[in-house]
Amino acid sequence: MKQYILLLISLTLVILISCQSGQKQEQTQSTPESEEAVKMEPRVDIDLPEIRERDTLRAIMTYSSTSYFLYRGQPMGYEYELLKRLVDHLDLNLEVVIAEDMDNMFKMLNAGKGDIIAHGMTITQERKEKINFTHHHTVTHQALVQRKPDNWRQMKLHNIEKQLISDPIELIGKTVHVRENSSYYQRLQNLEEEIGGEIDIQTVSGELTTEDLIRKVVNKEIDYTVADYNIASINKTYNPILDIDVPVSFSQKTAWALRKNSQELLKEINSWISAMKQKTDYYVIYNKYFKNKKAYSRRIKSDLYSMESGKISQYDPFIKKHAKKLGWDWRIVSSLIYQESGFDPNAESWVGAQGLMQMMPRTAKELGYSSVSDPKISIEAGVKYLNKLENNYWQKIPDKRERQKFVMASYNVGAGHVADARRLTKKYGGDPNIWHGEVDEYLLKLANKKYYTDDVVKYGYCRGSEPYEYVKEIFERYEHYKKFTEG
Repeated sequence: MKQYILLLISLTLVILISCQSGQKQEQTQSTPESEEAVKMEPRVDIDLPEIRERDTLRAIMTYSSTSYFLYRGQPMGYEYELLKRLVDHLDLNLEVVIAEDMDNMFKMLNAGKGDIIAHGMTITQERKEKINFTHHHTVTHQALVQRKPDNWRQMKLHNIEKQLISDPIELIGKTVHVRENSSYYQRLQNLEEEIGGEIDIQTVSGELTTEDLIRKVVNKEIDYTVADYNIASINKTYNPILDIDVPVSFSQKTAWALRKNSQELLKEINSWISAMKQKTDYYVIYNKYFKNKKAYSRRIKSDLYSMESGKISQYDPFIKKHAKKLGWDWRIVSSLIYQESGFDPNAESWVGAQGLMQMMPRTAKELGYSSVSDPKISIEAGVKYLNKLENNYWQKIPDKRERQKFVMASYNVGAGHVADARRLTKKYGGDPNIWHGEVDEYLLKLANKKYYTDDVVKYGYCRGSEPYEYVKEIFERYEHYKKFTEG
């Protein structure tokens, strides 16, 4: 009997050990550091040489009143302006990639959808394990964002303070809304340990930006959130009902982020940041967006601030009307008008071009207009001239987008010079129906005697850099317009 019992015990132990071993093996197989950790590893091998080969730096950004937005037809923002200087330094083009969900920014970066996260990210140890940070741009601290009483203007200061949280310890039991993958969430968790009590930390969708949450506090949808002080401070300018005086962290550095395997790009950007910090321009840009509160208020209140209105200019209805007749996206026409006059109807060039679309008086008369000073007339006449150029000169170019580029270059420098560049392209074995990398290159060469005296050239010397940049900048701006407005 004893032998039977011992045998039973032995069998049971063998089965238990086998099960535990199987479970352990199963756990090892299903957790190669966890699925989430794998997603945070670089899945592409793209560094500065590959970026130079494609000629474009792709920057992951978010829409905000300080980072990236459209105002009076011009793309603007703290991160955006710094990026423009960076790509000029690198001699690259810039492509903005919008992160619709901020929680996915690291995944987008490591999947190769962008080369850099150009967003003020707080540097934390946890994040440093997933990505590389550049040298820091700013130093700030996290602040509690709360709402003053509705009648705060009629109240004495000490009575207002009584109704507000004045110390982080008072957050025990209070509900604070933040994004789960934000540094604010991590900080609130640490704060719970420090103050010895639980905070009701409610997480929100990554589609909501910090500014979205600040607006929710203003609109009484939530009571508290946390934000970097510089962001909270500039938002308080337009929403004085906010109180942002309670710090919830020590000073922290914010920086841009790169993949772990983009070491050459990191080295180059860090070198650029170190050099930029020696220049006044670097600090002027920061003050423009975080210190100039009057400009911020004026911008936010404007009908031409894209974050609120989705408009490009006050002339949108007239541009849409005439662009439709032309068969073009109205945003391309808008970008051309901005290039010509910056939407200033009183603009006049040194050669006498006038109005929104900077038409020469002689050209206007040929089209049947005695004056183009009226913005509506200027748009009508300018679009009519674009239509004439398209139909009379470039109708046979099969691709519509390519055809538009030839029309724009002709609008700037004249169809004759563009036709010369096209003939040169064909003569030297290029494709005369392709603008970028083909005809635009020969337009540049028309400043060289070897080319402007060529037998196929009929209109002689041309300063081709002007139409070259003209077309390039119009289409770059058009890409920004598409992000903020509907076609």
